[in-house]
Amino acid sequence: FDWPLFWTFLRPQLLALSAAVVLALGAALLNVRIPVLLGQLVNVVARCARGHIAGYLQEVRRPALRLLAVYCLQGLLTFGYIALLARVGERVAGNMRKALFVSLLRQDVAFFDASRTGQLVNRLTADIQEFKSSFKLTISQGLRSGTQTAGCFVSLYLLSPKLTGLLLVALPALVGAGALIGAILRSLSRRAQEQVAKATGVADEVLGNVRTVRAFAMEERQAGLYCAEVDRAGRLSERLGLGIAAFQGLSNLALNGIVLGTIFVGGSLMAGDELSPGDLMSFLVASQTVQRSMANISILLGQVVRGLSAGARVFELLTLEPSVALRGGGSIPSHSLLGHIRFHHVSFSYPTRPGYLVLRDFSLTLPPCKTVAIVGPSGGGKSTVAALLERFYEPTQGTITLDGHDISSLDPSWLRGQVIGFISQEPVLFGTTIMENIRFGKPGASDAEVYAAAQLANADGFIRSFPEGYDTVVGERGVALSGGQKQRIAIARALLKDPAILVLDEATSALDAQSEQLVQEALDRAAAGRTVLLIAHRLSTIRAADLIVVLAQGRVAE
Repeated sequence: FDWPLFWTFLRPQLLALSAAVVLALGAALLNVRIPVLLGQLVNVVARCARGHIAGYLQEVRRPALRLLAVYCLQGLLTFGYIALLARVGERVAGNMRKALFVSLLRQDVAFFDASRTGQLVNRLTADIQEFKSSFKLTISQGLRSGTQTAGCFVSLYLLSPKLTGLLLVALPALVGAGALIGAILRSLSRRAQEQVAKATGVADEVLGNVRTVRAFAMEERQAGLYCAEVDRAGRLSERLGLGIAAFQGLSNLALNGIVLGTIFVGGSLMAGDELSPGDLMSFLVASQTVQRSMANISILLGQVVRGLSAGARVFELLTLEPSVALRGGGSIPSHSLLGHIRFHHVSFSYPTRPGYLVLRDFSLTLPPCKTVAIVGPSGGGKSTVAALLERFYEPTQGTITLDGHDISSLDPSWLRGQVIGFISQEPVLFGTTIMENIRFGKPGASDAEVYAAAQLANADGFIRSFPEGYDTVVGERGVALSGGQKQRIAIARALLKDPAILVLDEATSALDAQSEQLVQEALDRAAAGRTVLLIAHRLSTIRAADLIVVLAQGRVAE
């Protein structure tokens, strides 16, 4: 657990947290005082039991009002510290979520290759929620229970040293047994949490690829896989529930036994005039407070362990540094940017498969304002060339230069955001309007610029045919549009920033003949005056290329 990093989130809330701690301590100290006041009230009742009603009311008024005032003040303090803790907890959790999301967005593509989306979402949601709950409980219940335990033990000793001695003999054994059982339950809880996260990952993957599942009629199989993971989580949770039930049952038996023993021994002390009825009442209430507080502390320890584990998983991602920073490095002035690209003896293997070279001593030159097509069998490394140019990954060996500058020395944000326009085989649209999807390529673009990009991409006509036009919501991942429509919107999005280099990764391979013709026309217009890296299978796609390169087994074959 990274305490210094946690402090950076907690420090802005220190004033509110300090006020919450003071109020919680005040409420706990009042709770220590309540058994004493209750005992005084019982003594008054006992003395007046055979007296007149008028005398009883007069005698009982002062201790009763005093006790009522303490109850009211305790209620106000409790409200205050819970409200403040809710504010502190939510703000800390919110800032942690924001920081974690930003940290995840900074990571390399290789990080996402090796991580499941469901697990990352689980860190953003469940783990931070678990940590927040533990933090709030530690301050509220932990501080309160600790103060009440210490204060009530002092009160117990002042009331009856003999009864307190007997209580001190019994409680440590009970607390020790509770801690042992609690450790077993915490282990079960961690395993159950991990299994739930695994089931969530399966569900996220299946629901995110529901069209593929539907296409292969694999609904029953995927449902079976998910149900199996849920059943495993359920069995672990049931075992945890049985353990908690046994723990609570034994705890109640032990605590009630202590009450019975206190009454038995306290009765004998009353018979010897060593203890008054009010003192016995105060002792019973105070001992119950101690027992509840110690039980809360025992349960809280398990919650703290779970919270620290969840927090450690979150902070592990927060402190993770990408090998390629999002920003930092040089840039080439736009007036002197030519778009001359050179791959010089590049070798590369994916981080998830370090022993398998996808590119071997690969060299290629893309002249400015020319279209270079790369063709070859699947798995030959064509898309990898595009990914390396985008700096999604770093070459294992060799260099890639832009106008003589090694791209590893250039600002990745500038390179991706202004220089390179990337259009993939499966364009991903966001679940918002067409206007916002196109503007994603250049957030500050005017409506006129968006319309011009759409016209250049052969998309303006079909967009305006929709009842809502550019304000049409495309649905999650663009499900409301056809493949050709999505592809043309993706082309408009790439062209909006007017890139000097255009990377087309099999941009028409998934389209029918009619859609391909429309998209190809858009691509031909888009390629004018730009350096184009074209990755394709179809002859119709590469017919206008200035240079065609055949890539096989990671090398240029011809």
